[in-house]
Amino acid sequence: MRWSLTLGSFKGTAVRIHVTFVLLLAWIGFSAYRSGGWEAARDSLLFITLIFTCVVLHEFGHILTARRFGIVSTEVTLLPIGGVANLAHMPEKPGQELLVAIAGPMVNIVIAFALFVALGAFQPEALTRLDDPHLGLLPRLAAANLFLAVFNMIPAFPMDGGRVLRAALALWLDRAKATRIAASVGQMFAFALGFLGLFGNPLLVFIAIFVYMAAAGEAQMTQASEATRGLVVADAMETRIAAIDWGADLAEAVDILLATSQEEFPVVAGGGRFMGLLGRADIIEALKSEARSAPIAPYVRRSPPTVGATAPLDKTIESFGEAAAIGVLDEDGALVGLLTRQSLAEIVLIANLRPDWRLARRGQG
Repeated sequence: MRWSLTLGSFKGTAVRIHVTFVLLLAWIGFSAYRSGGWEAARDSLLFITLIFTCVVLHEFGHILTARRFGIVSTEVTLLPIGGVANLAHMPEKPGQELLVAIAGPMVNIVIAFALFVALGAFQPEALTRLDDPHLGLLPRLAAANLFLAVFNMIPAFPMDGGRVLRAALALWLDRAKATRIAASVGQMFAFALGFLGLFGNPLLVFIAIFVYMAAAGEAQMTQASEATRGLVVADAMETRIAAIDWGADLAEAVDILLATSQEEFPVVAGGGRFMGLLGRADIIEALKSEARSAPIAPYVRRSPPTVGATAPLDKTIESFGEAAAIGVLDEDGALVGLLTRQSLAEIVLIANLRPDWRLARRGQG
């Protein structure tokens, strides 16, 4: 994820912190200092840091469980709204997805139980006094973990409860129908949350909007994945694309930009070796300060995601992430096409309208 710093790694998964999370810590520390001085600032930052450490452990609950089923995650990123693990995809088997989804909240329950055992007693008042520094660090941290577990089990995407509900439904229904039902439940929850927010808590309204959009996005992603099941990346990639040579100058890049409507241009070296991507915005940015003869190489986004032409399309869609485009390579590593969001949208539309289209086309070939 852009604007993130790597703190370290564990079992091949990098732990990263987004710059907005650093800003959140700064704001919390400053607010606590203004109200209670250095001691209050220190205590507040320590409490928030410990909570987000538990959030990282929560995410590793998902990651390590998913790894048992052959699903990898290269990084987990801390954001102000929580942690995000970039699992390659969720398991297709409902039982496996259920285990992966519930593993995170279970980590929080174990942490809370261990802390209450260390304290020697359960302190229910801590659940309503998380912001009270006089209560003590450990009771608040235990209560915060219980809150995280309960909140994440709300049956709405992107919370774990939404995935648990989808997995439970998929034990009896097909995955697409289970996702539609789980997404509808999540959207109904979002409406209820937004309605409550109208009575004095604007934050609930923003959370409701986020939950509603996440539920809709999950439903669309599953629909796309189901529609493209059985297809490969070569079925959806763009092949009539304009590429820019690695040694080209800015004038050549501008000429290619004006000649096409592409948003992303693959940059290739000898033998079609894929070197990176150059977007229209990158070329415009270079125009602001560079001469016509300046090389475009410094503006190329190196190491973009790539995929083989024969890779399953449904799995590739699930791992598209924030990428603007994905380079499609042959067995020798040469560029043969570009997978873009537009090409994905078009193949999903065609597959939904005519499920037999690809089979018929292959029969003609």
